[in-house]
Amino acid sequence: MSLQKVSPGRATLAEIARDASVSMSTVSKVLNGRAGVSDAVRERIEGLLHSAGYSRRGTAYEQGKLIELVFDNIDSEWSLQIIRGVERVARENGLSVILTESGGHLSLSPDWIDGILRRQPVGVILLFSNLSIDHKRQLATRNIPFVVLDPAGDPDPDVASVGSANWAGGLAATRHLVELGHRRIAMVSGPLAMLCSRARLSGYRAALEEAGIPIDPTLVDAGEFHYEDGVAAGTRLLSRADRPTAIFAGNDLQAFGVYEAARMLGLVVPDDVSVVGYDDVPSASWMGPKLTTVHQPLIEMAEQATRLVLALRDDPHRKLVRIDLATSLVVRASTAPPRG
Repeated sequence: MSLQKVSPGRATLAEIARDASVSMSTVSKVLNGRAGVSDAVRERIEGLLHSAGYSRRGTAYEQGKLIELVFDNIDSEWSLQIIRGVERVARENGLSVILTESGGHLSLSPDWIDGILRRQPVGVILLFSNLSIDHKRQLATRNIPFVVLDPAGDPDPDVASVGSANWAGGLAATRHLVELGHRRIAMVSGPLAMLCSRARLSGYRAALEEAGIPIDPTLVDAGEFHYEDGVAAGTRLLSRADRPTAIFAGNDLQAFGVYEAARMLGLVVPDDVSVVGYDDVPSASWMGPKLTTVHQPLIEMAEQATRLVLALRDDPHRKLVRIDLATSLVVRASTAPPRG
């Protein structure tokens, strides 16, 4: 079957239906994310809508009052900081925020896109996720822009993203420990499949190399960004005969876990082991001792991502950008010179 090309910017439902050899109601179902259309037909219609530059600008934007915020897991202070930043900008623009869970760090659950197409938010902010080519096309045909916040991997060139200077944060945390006189510095890393984890680890290694300290790979223990991983990794590291005198944790939750590991082993922070975290969540300043950590501007990152997704809504042809905000070290009571 040969398909007649529809003139970009001038498509009507009737033209799309004619070229796809389907009824107008079928095109409407695809456009509005409803069921009842086979995968093959849906794909053919999506392709025509995309190539034709089809736009629902006058309808979707008037009706849509939502920004969709997609997490892999909503279970920490980190998540609450992100929500706070998105809500602040959404409220300024008369919008509400809807939260959904994607089902994984690096990929979205299969039915996620169907919910998005039904709700038709004015924009989507993704945490730790990228989109498949098909998902990008489906969102583009409905003029639903998206921004990746704190990307898990290196975003595609056609993806706008907002992150932070993770390498610089890892460098600053480790430099601080080196400057205190530590030489056996361990790191509890986050998942190495995630870009932020690799960048923080690279910063840690760069600081050691800068100080002329040999890198001991046995002092790096990777896990998830969870409290339990900090307990497990901290226990392994601090049970060694040649235990480290300092530990840099990939996030504050892991650092709290290292605190617990030290306590169980009869060690005192920072007398026996200095600990540095990452993120600077509110409870970092409530711990005993208060946690030295790298401040990641989570609220500001979320605000920036929300403003960016709204700018893309208003100007779909806006140049896509990748923004990395600065991090800074917050020195508190969990770090001190090594004893002896």
